[in-house]
Amino acid sequence: MKIFESSIDTIEQFKSILLELPDVHYAAPCNVLSGASIGQHTRHVIELYLCLIKGYESCEVSYDKRERDRKIETEVAYAIEQLQFIQEHLYHPNKNINMTYELDGIENILPSNYHREVMYNLEHAIHHHALIKIGILHFTDIKLPESFGVAPSTISYRKTCVQ
Repeated sequence: MKIFESSIDTIEQFKSILLELPDVHYAAPCNVLSGASIGQHTRHVIELYLCLIKGYESCEVSYDKRERDRKIETEVAYAIEQLQFIQEHLYHPNKNINMTYELDGIENILPSNYHREVMYNLEHAIHHHALIKIGILHFTDIKLPESFGVAPSTISYRKTCVQ
């Protein structure tokens, strides 16, 4: 299924970029990211994926109540391990899931399904990759793929504009 292939490929691209990033820049606050670090953005992406994977069996997911693991935002190697775990455990058959979220102190439940949430996580990851790209370019001269942090629909649109 394409959403899984795209998710796995996007994570693979991200892992290869993180392997080039010096640890000192990974956890450093970045003024162009409002003081956040590349590692903090990475942690956020990873934790939402992990939250979804861990909630699959119970059909209950709350991104608000996800586990927060600061080790992900400070250690590149550990973040890459977590990304590998996601790649290995992401694929599941579709089924209904209850998404729980809090607004104004009130807990709400929204029906969703696993494949829809995988797609949400893919789009969410790409959005954060765009921010991470800004941080990487601020700190380093690493040559990043043009597709990093760009939605597949944008890439397709750009291709049609060139023709």
